[in-house]
Amino acid sequence: MSAASSWFSRHAQAAVAALGRLLRRPLGTLLTTVAIAIALALPAGLWVFTSNVRALTSKVTETLEISVYLQPGTALTAAEKLASEARRRKEVAKVVLVPADAGLEQFRRQSGFGAAIEALESNPLPHVLTVQPRESATDARSMSELRKYLSAQPDVDAVQVDTEWVRRLEAILYFLQVAFIALASVLGAGVVAVIGNSVRLEIGSRRAEIEVTKLVGGSNAFVRRPFLYEGFLYGLFGGLLALGLGTLVLAALQEPIAGVSALYGGRLGIEGLNADETLLLLLSGGLLGLFGAWVGAARHLARIEPRD
Repeated sequence: MSAASSWFSRHAQAAVAALGRLLRRPLGTLLTTVAIAIALALPAGLWVFTSNVRALTSKVTETLEISVYLQPGTALTAAEKLASEARRRKEVAKVVLVPADAGLEQFRRQSGFGAAIEALESNPLPHVLTVQPRESATDARSMSELRKYLSAQPDVDAVQVDTEWVRRLEAILYFLQVAFIALASVLGAGVVAVIGNSVRLEIGSRRAEIEVTKLVGGSNAFVRRPFLYEGFLYGLFGGLLALGLGTLVLAALQEPIAGVSALYGGRLGIEGLNADETLLLLLSGGLLGLFGAWVGAARHLARIEPRD
């Protein structure tokens, strides 16, 4: 048997043995797995919420526009030149020029003051540019820089843009990101503690077997291997259960959210974890379980030595 085959065989036996021990105590395994699943589901749920808020705000920012009012009497050719220069900027997605005559005609149709407007000797409205930034340039800093550029152009009288709500959205998203990191860190430590304690109890119940194994030459690494697989399986099962719980919660929320969205004439839904995020959740659970088992096993196996 080659070295690779021998290595694979030893690890496969340790994994199967760890799975067998978990299945032989179903109640204890279930309780531990549920605790791990809740600890993983909470930050995962916050991540889903943050992702949906970010997706919703990205759709809102697509309608964000900057209104540029030119000075009265500015030639139409000058307005067209300014619009052409603005379109060439990388942070600008679209520029629409509304000439003064078109603006006055639109006002005449919509205001109902047609007769009064006809009495005007000249058009009081200026040319207006409507500038729509790209989605990647809708943060407060980019909007402020674009506003400064437009304000500094010749023949520009005023630039109107409301960036206050953009700052509020950025603050909310930043808070959610920090909350996710804090929650994931605290609950991740909880998963490590739960699995480490489970492994500690398992080591205590198998103390005699471990002493015999060490007496016949078994190293700490050899003795520790099945406990590491046990911790990994705990974390993996916890991740699977967390994924199932999250799917049930999302399914339960879809109908109420659709009802609220319909009242406002929209079609809003919640998107769950994608394939990469699902894989990351399962891998995180497994790695946390592996680390927790290593912490618990390394500390307590070193205290167990064969008796003379």
